[in-house]
Amino acid sequence: MSEPTPAPTIHAPATSNPTPLVWVKTQLFSTPANALLTILSVWLLIMAVPALLDWVFLQAKYSAQSGQECREVEGACWAFIAEKHRLILFGTYPYEQQWRPLVSIFLLVALVLLSAWRKLWNIWLFPIWIVGLSVVALLMWGGVLGLTYVENTLWGGLPLTLILATFGVALAFPLGVVLALGRRSELPAIKIICVVYIELIRGVPLISLLFMSSVMLPLFLPEGLTIDKLLRALIAIVLFAAAYVAETVRGGLQAISKGQYEGADSLGLSYWQKTRLIILPQALKIVIAPLVGIFISLFKDTSLVVIIGIFDLTLAAKAALTDPAWQGFSMEVYVFIAAIYFIFCYSMSKYSQALEKRLAVGQQH
Repeated sequence: MSEPTPAPTIHAPATSNPTPLVWVKTQLFSTPANALLTILSVWLLIMAVPALLDWVFLQAKYSAQSGQECREVEGACWAFIAEKHRLILFGTYPYEQQWRPLVSIFLLVALVLLSAWRKLWNIWLFPIWIVGLSVVALLMWGGVLGLTYVENTLWGGLPLTLILATFGVALAFPLGVVLALGRRSELPAIKIICVVYIELIRGVPLISLLFMSSVMLPLFLPEGLTIDKLLRALIAIVLFAAAYVAETVRGGLQAISKGQYEGADSLGLSYWQKTRLIILPQALKIVIAPLVGIFISLFKDTSLVVIIGIFDLTLAAKAALTDPAWQGFSMEVYVFIAAIYFIFCYSMSKYSQALEKRLAVGQQH
């Protein structure tokens, strides 16, 4: 008998850490085009970064009694932000009561953070939101428990922006899921209604919906019946965002293999059991990144309510610039509110990435 042929030995590919010089050559100067882009990027950084640091920090004015003192320096006037920060953050809310919107901001942020905690992804999350939003409404409106009543026409700044974004996401997400399921329904009437709604809303900009809710909707209401301007703006934001959520979720539903549906049917599950327990969780896991992208866009799009006279963070910043003693510092105030928007949007983006990794979305190599 011949001896068995030994199995071939498979050697693992050798791994080596490239030296810094090799890494720079392969990553930054591998081709003439990459070398040109690297040189241009370095030149732009050399030109921009020192001047930016000089304006923001080195020559900035941090305290001043008036705008005239700031005009004597070449850097940023952060004294303007220190002087007007309460107007920017809280709008025209009564000055002595501004602790209430401040507490509301912390409550809304706390609700979002609790929702990001996976241990609370159960039935208890819903009553937590109900209680939290009720406390926010109580603080903002007042009128009970010794709190002075404040009309929502006086709300403004960051609390109003967070309220619009939070309620917008909380209401648009379930509506979008229902629309996505309706668009894939086998019932023609439901499918047509969902398709028409989604395509109609996605075919117009948000600014047009805000105008319609503010100007045209009151014309169709019965005489004597009015809807609050803030509520009309919130409805427009929810309807707009829901159409985009619906299309994103529909893409996730279509990505689920047919075998998942057949497996659920073989278990004797009803349509709603199959959708809730098997199909929808997988579909939502697939579309985490685009859904968070929609929520980030929604948070930024709340600034469009300024066109219908709602005193959001952007309009509050503009109001701060109308003081004759502090005119001419628009750059500082827009950098300030841009930093606020960036902090919230970047936090949502990083949480999305962490959630994708935690749920093992995508291919694992």
